[in-house]
Amino acid sequence: MARGDQIFAIREFLNIQGVYEHHGIDCGDGTVIHYRKPSETIERTSLEMLAQGSIIYVQHYQTCFIPDVAVHRAESRLGERQYNLLFNNCEHFATWCKTGVSYSQQVVDFIPVLRHVNVDSLSGPLKRSLSGVNQDETSQLVNQALAQIKVTWENIQPQYTQALHEMDIWEQVAMEALKQNREDLARAALQRKVKYRQQATQHEEMLQKLADMTQNLLSNQRSSQ
Repeated sequence: MARGDQIFAIREFLNIQGVYEHHGIDCGDGTVIHYRKPSETIERTSLEMLAQGSIIYVQHYQTCFIPDVAVHRAESRLGERQYNLLFNNCEHFATWCKTGVSYSQQVVDFIPVLRHVNVDSLSGPLKRSLSGVNQDETSQLVNQALAQIKVTWENIQPQYTQALHEMDIWEQVAMEALKQNREDLARAALQRKVKYRQQATQHEEMLQKLADMTQNLLSNQRSSQ
């Protein structure tokens, strides 16, 4: 680690261990600038406060600002209180300081772990994130989130459809095996069917949560207007 590095530590998020990276900018003097929790304010604190007992890692880039510029950019936002789970989280901030682009890989990767998350718990953060934002900015932020949901939906939907198709195929195989008095083959086919039913159920749950998140986004967008 060195001055100007984008650093992060793995933390717990929504009671899911090891899925949340808390990012900040190393000031090179034992302090770090980051969106501190739970104040949701950009502050300069000790490295220990960012780590909270976890290992600190460095985010590497092929192209980025020199250390002094990254630190200066971080300092320019000290005191900011515009934390936003989906659109302006700690990784957005640190990446912006380091590269000039407000981006969070965690948000992109977040949707696939939705099966572990109570989507209703996101309603509060969504309302807070959209409050006080003008209509044009709100539409842009919501559209960004919906675009990410769409990409994930388009990845899961074919898998769900394929799992349903496989269920039908293996049920037919089992029926044909029984007609030929091959109970061993029928049992094996039914085991395959059960496997694909489990996959279909998981995919269906994911799709439902994506639909719920979409509804939450649109509802909160309407309530903020």
